[in-house]
Amino acid sequence: MRHLLLALLQTASALAATPEVHRDLFYTEAKDKLQSLDVYSPASGKDHPVIVWIHGGGWKAGDKAGLQKKPQALVDKGFVLVSINYRFLPAVSLKDMMGDIAKAIRWVHEHASEHRGNPNSLIIMGHSAGAHLAALICTDDRYLQVEGLSLAILKGCVPLDVSAYDVPKRLRDGGSVPDSNYTSVFGTTEAEQKELSPVYHIAKDKHIPPFLILHVASRDDTKAQAHWLADKLGESAIAAHVVAAEGKTHGTISSDLGGESDPPTLELWNFLEQIKRKP
Repeated sequence: MRHLLLALLQTASALAATPEVHRDLFYTEAKDKLQSLDVYSPASGKDHPVIVWIHGGGWKAGDKAGLQKKPQALVDKGFVLVSINYRFLPAVSLKDMMGDIAKAIRWVHEHASEHRGNPNSLIIMGHSAGAHLAALICTDDRYLQVEGLSLAILKGCVPLDVSAYDVPKRLRDGGSVPDSNYTSVFGTTEAEQKELSPVYHIAKDKHIPPFLILHVASRDDTKAQAHWLADKLGESAIAAHVVAAEGKTHGTISSDLGGESDPPTLELWNFLEQIKRKP
């Protein structure tokens, strides 16, 4: 009987921890799958901080469903997770893509409380191309302003492993990815590239949130760009911490996130806990 009771309690605990999931919610009137999002939320409580996840895929592919360990791990830590889709090149421009990100954030702000989240405590995360989009939405406030929002609702930014924080510098320095991959996305002129590079939008008193910048330790180009972004944020008195993920690849730095003993995940928990403590 005792073993049966223990098993029932364990089962009840597991069920209680299972995220509530709402899939394919549209954030525009277009009812386009590429302008939809999924919500994973704790089954109880309210005013949980909200993680907005932006997937990667070279600005030309990817899907919001590729989350691996993240939903359960984040919900267990008391966060709502929203994973968003967005339209791709070449069907739309990078600015249109950023407009999608901003519209998705507006939807989250308007509907967070329906999913036990805090609409004014959003943390933006992304991997690869999604890391660039996350960093840009958190530094260039024009996209959120179009949606009637301020950077003040963003409490943190966690970009994972991209070398597009300063595209002109990346093209000058070189790296493991052909230059044509960048010019096809960001344009061929320095003016175009700067407008779409997060570092050129960093300034004091814009409510830019603190950053945790993760990169694969063995990738020299993403390491250089991570530290360059952190330096530029620091010059404007914005907190930024860089973490080199040892033994990871560009894929596993994301797919392993949420693992119990995963070092980048432990850094993430520390960063998120600091955000929770702030009033």
